[in-house]
Amino acid sequence: MTVGHLIAGMIVPGASGRFGDVYDPATGLVTKQVAFANRQEVDAAVAAAAAAFPGWAATPPARRAKVMFKFKQLLEAGADELARLITSEHGKVLSDAHGSLARGIESVDFATGIPQLQKGEFSENVGSGVDSYSLRQPVGVCVGITPFNFPAMVPLWMFPLAVSCGNTFVLKPSERDPSCGMRLAELALEAGLPPGVLNVVNGDREAVEALITHPGVAAVSFVGSTPVAEYIHRTATQHGKRVQALGGAKNHAVVMPDADLDQAADALMGAAYGSAGERCMAISVGVAVGDAVADALVSRLKERLARLQVRPGTDPKAEMGPLVTREHLAKVRGYVDQGVKEGATLVVDGRDLKVPAGEGGFFLGGCLFDRVTAGMKIYQEEIFGPVLAIVRVATVEQALRLINEHQYGNGTAIFTRDGDVAREFVQRVQAGMVGVNVPIPVPVGTHSFGGWKRSLFGDHGIYGAEGVHFYTRLKTVTSRWPTAIAKGPEFVFPTTR
Repeated sequence: MTVGHLIAGMIVPGASGRFGDVYDPATGLVTKQVAFANRQEVDAAVAAAAAAFPGWAATPPARRAKVMFKFKQLLEAGADELARLITSEHGKVLSDAHGSLARGIESVDFATGIPQLQKGEFSENVGSGVDSYSLRQPVGVCVGITPFNFPAMVPLWMFPLAVSCGNTFVLKPSERDPSCGMRLAELALEAGLPPGVLNVVNGDREAVEALITHPGVAAVSFVGSTPVAEYIHRTATQHGKRVQALGGAKNHAVVMPDADLDQAADALMGAAYGSAGERCMAISVGVAVGDAVADALVSRLKERLARLQVRPGTDPKAEMGPLVTREHLAKVRGYVDQGVKEGATLVVDGRDLKVPAGEGGFFLGGCLFDRVTAGMKIYQEEIFGPVLAIVRVATVEQALRLINEHQYGNGTAIFTRDGDVAREFVQRVQAGMVGVNVPIPVPVGTHSFGGWKRSLFGDHGIYGAEGVHFYTRLKTVTSRWPTAIAKGPEFVFPTTR
């Protein structure tokens, strides 16, 4: 089986002659190939989107909303199929695949409100006989470049809102798990999206370069690693495009002495090892305030890790599945090796895990480090795997300094019963998303997602109200009609007097 492209409403095979292998991470076997688009195929997709733009932009928002209502229904009806596609190519357990899909559908639900969301403002008589009003108009052809870890959720964070605002779209899914993006586009067509409004090109760097430099593209959304996010932001903006590029993370969870340690340990287990740690909002650093808290927390985590069910994602008992590729497995194992070399205490070593019915799969057991320090590579860099590092500090002030001095500022959390401490933490921490007794504070679809520092390049977060602003341009109109215009030229700067 070969995954091609979807251009102008038609599925087309790849013409470049270049293909990539798609694996089942639970077995390590190649299950299909994906076509890698060349510049000509990217040109065709952008041309299709550009041709569809005038008619779609002129479509009343209420009609666009009806398409999104139908699309949401199709997503919900096809949730089992989509979840299986996610698990078969990414490896995450089915329950997690369903959960991530549900969070994507939240953004589709939000997009159905576009008649209200895209309304402008009107002020009557701002000057003598002068009215002023604002419009939010679509920007044109938009591009979405999405990561492997959420092949349904992140595309759904992008294109439904973009097209609801009147734009057209070219989606470039990850070449590691491309099938879900294609299926989403097919369902959008079935929902009534006109051909050319949403196109899909699969591929590698060649396709990305063609998209982010294409003169016909107005805006680029990206989610991925920080080095790539920074490059895409710099390159696309140099080519005159509006860009939101979401990068990596090193999310800290602070555990205070008054926290319920059993609840905190349960929260850290899900946040650190869910989806095999392949989440930009995964908790990868536990900050224990006080040695007593650290000892108790490490003990609880060790007990829970001994019971963690690592199996193929389709196994009903699975709590954690494999990593996405053999190369990524080797990379994460290398970080564990590095942590041992740097002198951190490896409390739980998952490197030699054997999974029944998982021979050949890209499995790694949950790993737990204690006594990690800020100078270690495993603390400084995003590992993107099932590795949790415990850092010990004496005070919450030290915890705040640790977080605020890190290069990333995507998300963070604090576990405490003390409202004063929680409020102070929320006010002072330098991160874009904060949880109070919530380990993965991903905002719901009616709010917006976005980090600080080197976790976000650009001025707007993704989805929610920030998404509407990103996918539209503000136009303000000031009008006066002849009966209100005084005779003779006016040389003074206009005022409201």
